[in-house]
Amino acid sequence: MQNAMKFEMMYQGRMVSSTIVMRAMRRDDNNISTQDRLKFLKNLTHERFGVGYYDENKKPIFSQIDDTLNFNKSFFMRDRSCYSITQDKSNHLGVHYIVLKEYAFFDELYGLGIKILGYLVLSFLLMGMVGYFLGRLFMLPIREQIESLDNFISDTTHELNTPISAILMTIGSLKGVETKKLKRLEASAKRLSVMYSSLTYRLEGKIEPSQRLIFEDIINQRVEYVKELIESKRLEVEIDIEPTVIEMSKISANRLIDNLLSNAIKYSDVGDSINISLKNNILIVQDSGIGIDKAVRDDIFKRYHRANDERGGFGIGLNIVLSICKEYNIKLELESQKGVGSLFTLRFPSL
Repeated sequence: MQNAMKFEMMYQGRMVSSTIVMRAMRRDDNNISTQDRLKFLKNLTHERFGVGYYDENKKPIFSQIDDTLNFNKSFFMRDRSCYSITQDKSNHLGVHYIVLKEYAFFDELYGLGIKILGYLVLSFLLMGMVGYFLGRLFMLPIREQIESLDNFISDTTHELNTPISAILMTIGSLKGVETKKLKRLEASAKRLSVMYSSLTYRLEGKIEPSQRLIFEDIINQRVEYVKELIESKRLEVEIDIEPTVIEMSKISANRLIDNLLSNAIKYSDVGDSINISLKNNILIVQDSGIGIDKAVRDDIFKRYHRANDERGGFGIGLNIVLSICKEYNIKLELESQKGVGSLFTLRFPSL
């Protein structure tokens, strides 16, 4: 647009110059009176551009332009206007410079910018609508499969509850069975129970009411619940806790401790140790197990992600821990080194 405007103004400037030359050739310049020359130049205007006629000393003979001009340039832009300067070195009718000024260029440029912006917005809206409907169309079969899979998992996990409960009750009534075998059976059943609890937490998504809990009692109860799992791997557990009151739902508190303990037990080898500390509203669960590789540490809290495929599990335990921490504004930190162990720190908000 700028180049087109430049050539258009320079062309119109030459046309005006030609008109002046033709007028001067009809009569000797010296015989034209100042009044006739001025009258002629006043009538020689342009319907689109402002016009100015200047002598060789750059003094205006007649001008519709009041601006300070740069006569050293043939075309320039300033203050939202365009200027072209055409020289007539023969000084016909005393005119040495013909100046044209264009007023509407920047308005046209601004209007064009608004149109382009409008078309871009319209295009993005159109593409967004098309993308949305195409996405829904293409994702429909996938969504149906996911819903079908979720329903299957939900039904399956609920069906597991009855036999797990029956196994746990039956274990308590068994007599004449080796203590070692009985503990192994009870440990396996309780591990199934913890896994069932984790699965149902993800599937149900129910809002549970918060209450004030004596947290050290919760920890002791959950450690006692998985005692058989701890003993099956001959793990050494050290507990150093002080009286602490927190506010959250009891089910969430149980799941929080269950999943932290389950993770520590799962990734510990036979004879390793687990340390549990609760002081100043800070819970620390530390194990001397296999640790977590630095390359996968950032992904360890993602759902269905497992740090080690050999240790089994669904990869949802730590994701549940993170979800509960976010829900109750608990600051969660992880320190881990492969081959050394892991340390989980949970900072509970003060009541």
